[in-house]
Amino acid sequence: MIKKGAFFFVFVILLNQSFSQLILPLRDQATITNEILNDRLTNLLPKLMEREHIDMWIIISREYNEDPILKTMLPAEWLSARRRTILVFYHDSTKKVNEQLAIARYNVGNQIKASWDMKKFPDQWDALIDIINTRNPNKIALNYSTDFAHADGLTFTEQKIFIQKLPQKFQSKIVSAEKLGIGWLETRTEREMQLYPQLIQITHQIIAEGFSEKTIMPGVTTTDDLVWWFRQKIRDLGLDTWFHPSVEIQRNDESSFDHLAAFTNKDKEVIQPGDLLHVDIGISYLRLNTDVQEHAYLLLPGETAAPTVLQKAFANGNRLQDILTSKFSINKTGNEILSAALSQAKQEGIIASIYTHPIGYHGHAAGPTIGMWDQQNGVPGSGDFPMHYNTAYSIELNAATEIPEWKKSIRMMLEEDGFYSEKKFRFIGGRQKELLLIPRQNNAIGN
Repeated sequence: MIKKGAFFFVFVILLNQSFSQLILPLRDQATITNEILNDRLTNLLPKLMEREHIDMWIIISREYNEDPILKTMLPAEWLSARRRTILVFYHDSTKKVNEQLAIARYNVGNQIKASWDMKKFPDQWDALIDIINTRNPNKIALNYSTDFAHADGLTFTEQKIFIQKLPQKFQSKIVSAEKLGIGWLETRTEREMQLYPQLIQITHQIIAEGFSEKTIMPGVTTTDDLVWWFRQKIRDLGLDTWFHPSVEIQRNDESSFDHLAAFTNKDKEVIQPGDLLHVDIGISYLRLNTDVQEHAYLLLPGETAAPTVLQKAFANGNRLQDILTSKFSINKTGNEILSAALSQAKQEGIIASIYTHPIGYHGHAAGPTIGMWDQQNGVPGSGDFPMHYNTAYSIELNAATEIPEWKKSIRMMLEEDGFYSEKKFRFIGGRQKELLLIPRQNNAIGN
């Protein structure tokens, strides 16, 4: 007899027998999410506050208009803030004091303790000001930022009220929490990096199934059919996606490459033999995100491999990935890395476009931007942010290659997620090294 708690496992296995990665039921996901959050609050946050020389960080948010950072600090059981949620993090490295407080009637998870005596302070703001007066911080960091939306979550109304309530002697101590907030969002912990490879592997497996004869019937299946197959597959697995997938075709015709059209799901096209397919998908699981782009080739009658020229074009894309990631260096800005990578690519004769971004708690996450598809000379603001260790990136780029048989150039648009640490850069769950073939070739059957 199957126990009630095991039913979901059996259901997932029966529904998705081709998937080797076990997707946990919600209860177990919540347990892991809370364990990771407690570890981050206890061990990571104090180090970041010391690094940025901030002793008090105040995050203020209202229900259904949540600060992006606050959402990453709520326990798994909280799907939103509650009324007005105020969190206060205080760290005094000299006195070895580390406090995580909520100006609320109840604890926010296991770590952040309720610190509002409503009998003494009927007004929530008065309770906050009392905590500030008692700790007398040197700096009060608030979430406002010009360059990063992730760190700009303090609304106009909440900031106005806070400034009105704050005693004059503390007004000059207000600073932006931008660097601290980005540090919190971009830094991946050891426990998170134990889990991240599974997210990448799941994403790769979804693509492999979608780009196969199990899903595609040449002459019948359209790109739009495939887009919705990916979207439905992700949902059926008990996962979610942070953006609508896209599927594009490059083929031997008169059309030229259009970067904007390639990611805007233009009119559906019927998939045909000889097509070069491209997909862009990402999943959300355990509060982490993936972002992956891969290619497949539909074999023409009599073909058992992709044309050599397409294989060489794909190799150019892999080489561009290696050039970019070889330029990763601690404290280098995204713009510096972009410039160095494009320079080497040009020297090697690769026509390159690089638009790489951090990934983690958000798909397009906080941290150094390394180019945008329409800003190849650098990105002001977010491109000037320096690279830190223990951060993750979507290595997103394309390499153009002339295809004489098609009388035009094509773009190998690749995206794989990687991790940068003191050791070196590595792709978290590997990367595509050759074109997927449709149909898959069975070496036991020959022509």
